[in-house]
Amino acid sequence: MKRPLYDIAHSRSGDKGPNTNVGLIFNSVEAYDWGKRVITEKRVKEYFGDVVKGEVVRYELPNLWALNFILQDSLSGGGSETLQLDAQGKTYGQHLLRMELDIPDELL
Repeated sequence: MKRPLYDIAHSRSGDKGPNTNVGLIFNSVEAYDWGKRVITEKRVKEYFGDVVKGEVVRYELPNLWALNFILQDSLSGGGSETLQLDAQGKTYGQHLLRMELDIPDELL
């Protein structure tokens, strides 16, 4: 059964110039290991659709049970140049947590 990521993770996001930085922090090492296999750069880019005009780069932080994604060229120039509603990318983490995936029952 598909479940939202917020059932097994938390997030934090913000801007870095024209890019958005999205951290996904899992509730357990088991959830983190599952996330490393399932939540790929390609999947995140597809999920955000046309919002991300550049590449998505993923960094693994095993000591924090976290994945950090850089969504390149996702803020139309950055906080002082864009007309987007979320000029600093603060809501991008919450949006990622709404991604629905087949999360194994033992991780819930």
